[in-house]
Parts: sequence; structure tokens; C-alpha cells
Amino acid sequence: MTSSDRPDRNGLEQAPGDARSCEVGEVPTRREVGIAAPGVLQPLAGDLVVPRRATGLVVFAHGSGSSRHSSRNRAVAEVLQRRGFGTLLLDLLTADEEQIDLRTRELRFDVPLLAGRLVAAMDWSQGDVGLPVGLFGASTGAAAALVGAAQRPARVRAVVSRGGRPDLAGDALAQVTAPTLLVVGGRDEQVLALNEDAAGRLGGEHRMHVVPGASHLFPEPGALEQVARSAADWFETHLPA
Repeated sequence: MTSSDRPDRNGLEQAPGDARSCEVGEVPTRREVGIAAPGVLQPLAGDLVVPRRATGLVVFAHGSGSSRHSSRNRAVAEVLQRRGFGTLLLDLLTADEEQIDLRTRELRFDVPLLAGRLVAAMDWSQGDVGLPVGLFGASTGAAAALVGAAQRPARVRAVVSRGGRPDLAGDALAQVTAPTLLVVGGRDEQVLALNEDAAGRLGGEHRMHVVPGASHLFPEPGALEQVARSAADWFETHLPA
């Protein structure tokens, strides 16, 4: 069974892992990308950042109602970049699909559809970036990440869920062999219970990090920093070749 981490009271800028960040003066490669996916007329929009000598690529799967412009995921991505990881923040729905209507709400919770598009992005990255892949999922995006990891076990090295709904991955949980970290706020009681149940069904190594006093979106002082730091540590342990 999983165990919760003790809270880290250090500031993000003082995290030991930051000492292993990219060297001063190194400028990461940044570009917007468009990724083709099955059944999608428009390419999926993504923001790709790859530091020099990157040791892995973390692909982000956003939650319902969010996008690659999520300030929370961008904050986590910046920490990962400083730790030497490339990041791909990806919109799993097209601009047309994001129009606010009933169909959009259905698509945002269509885990198989989102997972299929995430898999397409991973397959694209193999040819374009060529780095070991980790997945970072938030909310419903966590379920898509876990289903994607189950479908590409040889490709996905590690998974991190932030305030996620891993329970929505269903039977795919037992097929996930990639080391998985579930990060949940201590005050996010319903999601915490769902994560505890899902953790017991994961097929591979897993760990749970409960951020004390944090609610679902981790707005409390220092909470998101704990998320970013624990994610970076997890990827640093499991992602590089």
C-alpha cells in the first residue's frame, strides 16, 4: 500500500534538486508544435521546451476545462525545465472542440479519446525529440495519462498525477507498469479517497504524496511548490535512461 510523504518546508528555490539545473547561460529550445492525431482534422497545439542536454521529456495532459496555458502546469513545467527535462504542454482538444457546448463537456471526460491523443503525441515525440517520456496529468488528464501509459508500457518511464482522477482509468490501472506518483491535497478529501482506491489497483510501483492543508488546485502558499518539487524528484529518479 502507498504511503504519504512528510511535508517539505523548504522554499522551492532552496530545493536540493535545483542545484542540478541547467547551466547558467544555456537557452532551451522553445517552439510551438502541431501534432496530428487519429480522427482529428486540426493538429493538436502544443508548446515544446527542450533544454540542452535534456535527460527526458515530460508530456502534460491537462484536466477538464484547462489547456496548455494553465498557470499551474506551466509553473510545474518551469521547475522541470530547470532540472533538465524537456516539457510538452499539449491541448488534447482542438480549438473547435473547445467551444463551450454540451459536446465539449462530453469530450473533456472522454478518457479513451484523450488517452488516444496523448499516445499520438508520445509517438510523435519519439521521432521529433527522441527522449525518454514521462507523463504529468492533472484532474481528468491523469486518467488519460495512466491509460496512455498502459498502452505504451515500453515508452512511458514514469507518471505523475496532480489532484488527478486516476479512478477514471478503470481497468487500465492494473496494466500500468510505469512508476506512478499520485499527488493529492490533504483537504481534497473526495479526490484523496479516489486516489487511495486507485493506488491499490495500480499494477506497478507507486507512491502517494499528500500535501497537508492543500485543496484541489493547490492555491495555498507553498503547496504548488511541493507538487513541482515532488514531481521533479520522481522524474529524476525514474525517467532518465
